[in-house]
This record gives sequence, structure tokens and C-alpha cells, in this order.
Amino acid sequence: MADTPDARRLIINADDFGFSEGVTRGIMEAHAAGSVTSTSIMANGGDWQNAVARARAVRTIGVGVHLNLVQGRPLMRVPSLTDARTGEFYGLGALARRALLGRVDSGELEAESRAQIERVRAAGIAVTHLDSHRHAHVLPGIFKSVARVAVEAGIRVVRIPREPLRLNVFDVAATDRKLVIGLALLASRGATLPAPLVSADHFRGISLQGGKHFEARLRRTLDTLEPGVTELMVHPGHDDEALAAQDSYTWPRAIELAALTSDEMRTRIGGGDFTLINFGDL
Repeated sequence: MADTPDARRLIINADDFGFSEGVTRGIMEAHAAGSVTSTSIMANGGDWQNAVARARAVRTIGVGVHLNLVQGRPLMRVPSLTDARTGEFYGLGALARRALLGRVDSGELEAESRAQIERVRAAGIAVTHLDSHRHAHVLPGIFKSVARVAVEAGIRVVRIPREPLRLNVFDVAATDRKLVIGLALLASRGATLPAPLVSADHFRGISLQGGKHFEARLRRTLDTLEPGVTELMVHPGHDDEALAAQDSYTWPRAIELAALTSDEMRTRIGGGDFTLINFGDL
């Protein structure tokens, strides 16, 4: 996707827009600082209305759909994706097991995916791309249905979260996550996107997560960007009660936000050796 063989273009995408008020606010602060160029909104997030209002007020940030199939309540009635006792989505592990066993109804999966995309568009947001909460869309038994819906919806860019194992290899948690995602991609036959879908040339972000090492890892990532388009996934935000009630990744979000809005990082990002874009520029 590069304009020239050596061109480096970077999309810094903040996941979980609309998850909680603190997360929504933090993402917009990072965008205002000039670091975050893109975000992914949760159509069934607890801070949905506020996130929509902020996105519509600030047209300079690209907004995609953060497809959520593993947290909270669905927009549609989808029994094969939800726990009958709670009416909420199965967690990621349970969804993966059910998908492998063929217990996820593809019609229900596509209906819920379609409903989340349509809700974002109905709110007046031009959808630039699609990814998912906890990368659930690349699971075997899930990927093909989500890709089919994306094609139908005219969404051109879908995330493929394939990140080299060599990056921060001694971070056991990050390496484990990359291995699991890599196996899911293989089981989904490499998550090959059907035409006309595309993804960024490179994906980074899993190796950055974890708290106190975020800024150093971010700087190293920026210093070693490869030619082409790189998607850099981040999770800035303010830790709040609503977030803590739903997610274990809490206080590291504030560390990510502080790094992304620091004067030093803003200077580095504006250094001129790569171009910041969002998915709408592809």
C-alpha cells in the first residue's frame, strides 16, 4: 500500500471508543494531542451516546467499528452467542470453543455484526474500517462470516492482528497472546481477506501493552517502522468505575494516555520520518 518503496505511513488506532466515559475521554485527548489518528467504536458500549457525540463533533478522527461479540449484551437476539442465564455474550474463551464445535449460528453472527455496523452508520458516522473486541473476529468459525458482512456493508479495511513474535519476545504475556492469535489466524486459513477487503501491511500493538514499559516500547516501534502502512493499536483512557466493572485492563490505559500526550512523544511522532494517516486515507 506504500506510495513509494520506502514510504512509511502510520495509523495509530485507539480501541474501545465508547467502552466507558473515561476511555472515551482519554481517546479524544490523545487525538487532540496529535497522536491518535483513528479509533474503533463499540456500538453496544456503555458510553455509546457520548462517544457518538464526540465523534460527530470532531471530524478529524477516523472512526471504525469495534465489533463486540464477547462483552455485555448484543443488539439482536442471538442465542448461540449468549448465555441463556444472563442474556450477555459468552466470553472470548467460551465463544472460541463454541465456534470450533460448530455451535455458533452463522446467521445470528452475521445479523449481530450487521446490526452493530448499521447502528454506527445510523448515528451519522462514516465507518473507515472494522476490527473487534479482543480480536474475536479472527477466530475460526467467526472470521468468514464477519468478512462476508464487511463486504456487504462496503467496509474496505479489516484488521488482521498478525504481529511478529520477535517483538518483546521476553514479555511472556504478550508472546502468549500473539501465539494464540497466530493459531486462530492459521485455523481461519490465514485469515485471508476476500476481495475487495484489505488490511494494513503491518500490525503492532500487542507487544506494547502492559503498563510501565509502554512508552519505551512505543518509541522503539516508531523508530523501527517498516515501509508500507502500519496499524499501531493503542488503548489510552482514564480508569473509572464503569471500566473496572467490565475489564481487567484498567490502570495501564492511563499510562498509555500519558505517553501518547507527552511533549516528548508528540515531538517524536511529528519527526517527519513517517506520515500519520487514518484508514479513510487508504
